[in-house]
Amino acid sequence: MQTTRSEELFAIAKDLIPGGVNSPVRAFKSVGGTPRFIDRGEGATIWDADGNSYIDYVLSWGPLVLGHAHPQVVKALIAAAGRGTSYGAPTALENELAQLVIDTVPSVEMIRFVNSGTEACMSALRLARAYTGRDKIIKFSGCYHGHADMLLVQAGSGVATLGLPDSPGVPASTTSNTLTAVYNDLDAVRALFESNPGSIAGLIIEPIAANIGFVMPHEGYLQGLQDLCHQYGALFILDEVMTGFRVAPGGAQEKWGLDPDLTTLGKVIGGGLPVGAYAGKRKIMETVAPAGPMYQAGTLSGNPLAITAGLTTLRELLKPGVFEGIAARTADLVRGLESVAAEAGIPVQAGYAGSMFGVYFLKEQGAPLIDSYEAAKLYADPPRYGQFFHAMLAEGVYLAPSQFEAGFVSSAHGEEKIEQTVAAAKSVMVGIGK
Repeated sequence: MQTTRSEELFAIAKDLIPGGVNSPVRAFKSVGGTPRFIDRGEGATIWDADGNSYIDYVLSWGPLVLGHAHPQVVKALIAAAGRGTSYGAPTALENELAQLVIDTVPSVEMIRFVNSGTEACMSALRLARAYTGRDKIIKFSGCYHGHADMLLVQAGSGVATLGLPDSPGVPASTTSNTLTAVYNDLDAVRALFESNPGSIAGLIIEPIAANIGFVMPHEGYLQGLQDLCHQYGALFILDEVMTGFRVAPGGAQEKWGLDPDLTTLGKVIGGGLPVGAYAGKRKIMETVAPAGPMYQAGTLSGNPLAITAGLTTLRELLKPGVFEGIAARTADLVRGLESVAAEAGIPVQAGYAGSMFGVYFLKEQGAPLIDSYEAAKLYADPPRYGQFFHAMLAEGVYLAPSQFEAGFVSSAHGEEKIEQTVAAAKSVMVGIGK
């Protein structure tokens, strides 16, 4: 496979942009090699600068639930751009998307649009502190909620620890009120509430830990967290930036019957354009300015292009049978990957929910279940994943360039694309299994 142009572009980019990329995982550091510079996308396929084509399971890290350049989304965007790209003023479109989200996501009564998932999570936590009058928050090791200072913390070696900065440039004082627990350990969270009486404003969690690979919650775990929050007067905040409209039309809260106080959204609600939102119960959301005293603003928040793309995407996705079709193809893909791995004698742990999926390569047969970041670090086999990634790339399949990222399927991934992918994986598994 010829990659000369991507290599040339990467060399130029490294002189212009830190690391040659505008978001770290794109640099292929965890798998090695040169990142592909993408020239265009259509449906389930992307083409790089050298003209190579790939079946895409990254899909801009989740937003493209209808695939690349969906005709209805493109048509709507062209029309919207012709009317103006941004006004810095309210539009009727914002009302339409707000109402659609409220009608679809069970817990949401009011919503505020922002420009990214990071901004949504940062604002939701500020709101939790403003509403409760408390300072501390609980997050989980391996769960990513954006790069706001207070959320860039590492979990220590214990079950539940005080957060310490996980990046240079983040003062310890900024994360001193961030408490960290191990995902899927309810007792650790209970201990944090008991040892910090009356001081925890909220708990934020990815319902599926999809920034450590793909880790599902234990049965009853999320409900247990919600109950603990209510018991101790803290807000239960569900980060559905990734799972929203992916796990189910109403997100993970629909799938597991949850009723979070606040929800953060992004990705799919922008249809491929930059967007985010925080949403929740009316009595809490009315704390946000100008209705209330908690200030948050954004010049491009609710801009007509992002709102148009999101509104068009959701209307297409919510048509009868569309989501169900994507979920069925996702199940077919994961079952196929499990089957060919077993045939090749390669230990894997695979999972899926709705149109999201993940596959861990394991260090040995019979390895314990990966159900937390700590377990992923112990039992996952990133070097073998790197082999698999590059071999699949050579076969024309584009997966996440990291063992610790989830994958995504779109409505454009028909049966033929899934079959091609599984066939490629079968050939590759035989090679790397030797």
